[in-house]
Amino acid sequence: MSNQNVLVTYSAPVSFLASENWKQVLAALQSQLPLRSIHWKSASRPNLKTIQELELTLVPLDSLRDEHTSQVPVTLLEKPLLNLYVVTCEDNDLYKTTVKKQIKDWHSSISQRKNQEWIIVHVVRSDVKTTDRKFFNMKSSVLDKIKADFNVDKRDRCVQLSWTAGDHSPVIWADLVNKIKDGLLSALDLSVSQREEEVRRSESQRQMPGWNFCTFFILKESLASSFEGVKLFEDALHQYNELEVSFIQVLREKNMSWFGSLIQPVDKDDSAPLLSITKKHYRDLILANSISVFDFRIYLLSRQCALLNKMRRPSEICQKVTTFLGTFGRRLREVEAKLSEYFIESWIFSSALSVVDQCDTWATTTELDGIQLARFIASKGELLELAKTQLDIIGVKVGHLPKKLPFATTCMEEAALHPEQISKRSSTRRISNYEIILAIRDKEAFYDLYCATSNRAIDMYVKAGRRKIALKLHGFLAALDIHRGRLASALAIFTSLPAHYAPHMWISLESFVLSRALDIHAELQNPQDREWIHILLAYLRTCTNDMSKELTSEGDQEKSVTQLIKALHTAAASLDSDLVHTDHPIMAVQVSGDATCSEDEDLVLVDATVSNHLPCDVFVDEINITLRGRDSERLKFIAKVDKLPPGQSTVTLSCPSSSWGLYTLESSEIVMSRVHFQWQHTGTVTTAPKRNQISLVRVPHSLRALDVQMRQPQQTELGTTSHLLLVISTGRNDISRATIKLTPPSGVRFNYSAARLEAGGTETLEASDNAIVLLDAPVDADIIISLPHSDASRYHTMKIWLNVTYNTQSSMGVIRTLQTSRIVTVSLPIAVNVEDFFRGKRLFSKFTISATSHQHVRISSTELQGARSLDGVKISGCRPSRPVVTVMPEHPVNFLFSIESSNGPVLDPLNLVIKYRILRDEVEALVRQTVETVLSSMSVENPKYGSLRRMLIDKLVAQLESDAEWVEAYRATGEIILPSSFEDDGDFQRPILEALAQCRPETASPCPWREIKIPVDVPRMNIVTAAQITIQPTSLPSDIQSAQLPPIYAGQPINATLIFKTSFHWAEKEGKQRCYTMRYDVEERVKDWLLCGRKRGDFVATDGGSFAVPLTLIALHHGEITLPKVDVRPLPILTQASMGSTVPSADACQVHGAEKVLILPRGGRSTYIVGMGGEYE
Repeated sequence: MSNQNVLVTYSAPVSFLASENWKQVLAALQSQLPLRSIHWKSASRPNLKTIQELELTLVPLDSLRDEHTSQVPVTLLEKPLLNLYVVTCEDNDLYKTTVKKQIKDWHSSISQRKNQEWIIVHVVRSDVKTTDRKFFNMKSSVLDKIKADFNVDKRDRCVQLSWTAGDHSPVIWADLVNKIKDGLLSALDLSVSQREEEVRRSESQRQMPGWNFCTFFILKESLASSFEGVKLFEDALHQYNELEVSFIQVLREKNMSWFGSLIQPVDKDDSAPLLSITKKHYRDLILANSISVFDFRIYLLSRQCALLNKMRRPSEICQKVTTFLGTFGRRLREVEAKLSEYFIESWIFSSALSVVDQCDTWATTTELDGIQLARFIASKGELLELAKTQLDIIGVKVGHLPKKLPFATTCMEEAALHPEQISKRSSTRRISNYEIILAIRDKEAFYDLYCATSNRAIDMYVKAGRRKIALKLHGFLAALDIHRGRLASALAIFTSLPAHYAPHMWISLESFVLSRALDIHAELQNPQDREWIHILLAYLRTCTNDMSKELTSEGDQEKSVTQLIKALHTAAASLDSDLVHTDHPIMAVQVSGDATCSEDEDLVLVDATVSNHLPCDVFVDEINITLRGRDSERLKFIAKVDKLPPGQSTVTLSCPSSSWGLYTLESSEIVMSRVHFQWQHTGTVTTAPKRNQISLVRVPHSLRALDVQMRQPQQTELGTTSHLLLVISTGRNDISRATIKLTPPSGVRFNYSAARLEAGGTETLEASDNAIVLLDAPVDADIIISLPHSDASRYHTMKIWLNVTYNTQSSMGVIRTLQTSRIVTVSLPIAVNVEDFFRGKRLFSKFTISATSHQHVRISSTELQGARSLDGVKISGCRPSRPVVTVMPEHPVNFLFSIESSNGPVLDPLNLVIKYRILRDEVEALVRQTVETVLSSMSVENPKYGSLRRMLIDKLVAQLESDAEWVEAYRATGEIILPSSFEDDGDFQRPILEALAQCRPETASPCPWREIKIPVDVPRMNIVTAAQITIQPTSLPSDIQSAQLPPIYAGQPINATLIFKTSFHWAEKEGKQRCYTMRYDVEERVKDWLLCGRKRGDFVATDGGSFAVPLTLIALHHGEITLPKVDVRPLPILTQASMGSTVPSADACQVHGAEKVLILPRGGRSTYIVGMGGEYE
């Protein structure tokens, strides 16, 4: 019925049907089939329907001459939808006399058929030429006459086919194919509309007497079969779905008079393929109103699944069958006493397996993508799991399986029959599934069938990616192994399952599986070793979740957990090594607030809240937490604890350290003998549990604790080994031994073995190659240690990590720590540049000192020193106008020194010694001095003196750092005026402010001056040349001095002499005996001077020699004009050693560089006419 194609009849004159041409035309027409891309837009449907392919069956009209008028509704496709009449006549006269009557007879018979369309096809041979055609023939063609005679309405049902034998081109057949499509759609639309109207009319009579659901079902199914025949599977399925809804409504109304009983079992009903519609005459049973609900539902399901298969939706088939077997299986439980024993289980088991096999057969012709394939495989897994569930029921009933979880469930108890119902069961009929029969009789056969079905389901779930359900089935197999006595195999499965359950939060299943693993472990009497502890800890993890109580009672679980905790404590003590377990939920540690410092010793205390989520005491040995600072320094707090009660408790932990700052809670740990429970509290929000969110802990700074500061030494000499000073403040601690390790940045190393104490005392240093070891340091002492290090010139500042471990005389057994970092400025606060000027036997050096940072630098003195063994050298400097000079970033300072050497060049280097201090250090020293003076005058008690002094100094310095407005006033008057925001609640504010606001000289600060010694090499020069232009006017008498020049006018020629004096005083000894060729070039200043003479030339320079060149100068304008400059440079000299040339060093000075010549304007006569007034003007 569903595989029937659309019928199309054909008719033609008998002679043509018997000819060979018709056979060729029919074959060519069949080659154009099936029809493709047919678009159906019905008025009763809002959406456009597309039929991708439509198969046609061409039959002669004579074979369907008699119409069957059956009362049973059949499919619309059993009658033809289209009728074709083929005409080959091309002669008008023949058409009139014969063909027209043949067509008219055919048309009369076709027109009486309802819901059928017709087409007249005029076939014309394109390869045959007509001989009776003339150019001016005005007669109409045969096709025109056919259209005029038979197109009674506006629709054209006539088409011409210009065909050649053997030509199957789609272009030739396009018009005919389109006409066939239109005719089929028109007929289909009329037929469907009429049948839908019949269905609606029948459904509207539902409440009337005599209405029959089975008749309505056959009528509506005929519509579904018609849609299926034209490949509209979606519409066909929709009809069956509506029939299913109507049936459910009939069930609710309990009007089952059209059906037989719920089920009328026959042989092999429990084992026959579920989706087969040929195993029974379902339609005959429906028409006879004797079909059972069981058979009716199976037939309806089979038709729906067949359509889903044609729609390539196999996963929906499995899901629909799974739902049907579950729901209808529960319905059959109502009449289970009337069925043969195990009928329901056998029927569901056989049906599920048969559907899986049927879907595998159907799926061989269907290509599914990744998602669809996964859904299909998972759906088959659900069917196989349903079959396995039936084996659970059978196994429990016959005693092959224990009547407890996971095999026995609540639904089994509800479905169990009473004894009186069992006695009424018919004993004549038995189930027919051989596998079920064998499994009932033979226990091993049952186990084999159970394992095989379960493994098939597991395989499907694994392939579909549903590992959680696969793991659940593994749990059933493990329970089966326990029942069969295979404890070792069961223990292996139960032990491996929790690792798969935990990520999916199946707490109840995980708890049950682990509980069974512990029970089996005890039954096997295995030792409580490390493996047992892992299983127990995994089980305890599930006990903290309320969902774990779904499969166990709360009282039994509490009693069991108490015993297990005691056993865990005993087993932990017997381990040979530590066992670390991370992020276990039975306990949790969280910091309650900020830390506090002890008043008596370097000890930090912090309160922690410990949560015990178990219903019993947990015996532990130690609780510790780790705090991490900004520079990854870590503080470990420890507390000794015997046991933790259920719920929350507060524990105080301590850490012997003098570190301070802001820390985060990094980790926590609870130690139970050899078992260590650890929690990581740092990480992202997605990875850290809610109870382990990042906690900030502020550790206060104890002013009486050990402290280490670092700074540069007071004296620095460039070119020697660099040093850093460590200032160790012992505070309240009488240090017995302190080990200080420093971690410098990359490329810098400390020489610990060369460290030394800056001042003598009771403390000593112990030699070490990797740390500074300080011994016997007294209380309240500031110990300064000088530590040399390698070159750090590439760093402006160094961040040095300090790790100090120490113990005191009063508590030798306690190792205390200080972990911190210090930033030390290693670059100099000043930069020095030098510029040299040679003047005969004297050398002038100008040193420019500038600040390298934003800090202001005070300079007390600058000296250029030579070695004591240096003879014949006299060094003198300019005396500064002020005792202290301030170098600012935007204002460098210059210092000038004169070096006079009587013995030629100075071979030994000199030293530039600068005494300076940074303005910040100067102010801090003043603040420190002022605070100490005020506190001493107010008689502060000694125990409070140190902490109060440090607190006030830090507060004042912080206020000065916050606002720089006081700097200008301090530089001018020495007053330190604190910002207005400074407030102090004590009695020290007023005297301190008054003392700081006093005027003081620049040298009043007690801050010591730092000293830097910079080696300076005195440059050497091969040739020193002095160039001078002298003016000697020719009009001067010989007795007049040149200094008394007469007036010089613009344009007047001036006689001048260019004189060069050379000296080799600053050259090496071997260079003084040589001669050098020099080249001079007088500057041409075309706007000022007109120059005549040898403006450019060469001369030979000797030690102490001179050379003169006459010149003539003409001033081009009047005014004070400087004389032209002269450029003098040596020429390269050949050297035999390098087989090349070198240029000797030379320096030239302009002796006349500061001189100017006064040029007067030239005098002359000018005539002016001045009017005096008159009558003629």
